[in-house]
Amino acid sequence: LARVFVYGTLKKGQPNYKHMINTAKGLAKFQGRGRTVEKYPLVIAGKYNIPYMLNIPGTGHHIAGEIYSVDEQMLQFLDEFEGCPDMYQRTLMRIQVVEWEEKGGTGEADNVLECFVYSTATYPPEWVGLPYYDSYDCSGKHGLAYVLRESR
Repeated sequence: LARVFVYGTLKKGQPNYKHMINTAKGLAKFQGRGRTVEKYPLVIAGKYNIPYMLNIPGTGHHIAGEIYSVDEQMLQFLDEFEGCPDMYQRTLMRIQVVEWEEKGGTGEADNVLECFVYSTATYPPEWVGLPYYDSYDCSGKHGLAYVLRESR
């Protein structure tokens, strides 16, 4: 099993969460909420208003998201879904646990876990000048409606 930290459209209540609970694609178990130990820029970019974490450690915000334990099948699905390694790259990042579902075990609040995160180092340079967010919500004040893959 692998741990994955999601910060965008795959979170609960967001447009692509349905994939996380579709067991035909593999298993993903919600483990808790966390935030990146390092700061990163989180931007909403491109004509489909997709959230991207730019792989520029030390710039931006500690980004909030959710921690999932996933099986190999789900990890493969996520790699495909995230256009890995062209659009996003899956790298290990340090995630500070904010809230943990299960008592006991390795995920108590304030613990730091290594999780896979889909961030990008392959972005147009002008994205660095976009507004940075610390948390993504497709219906947030930014007014940038996410365009589902089915609608592109």
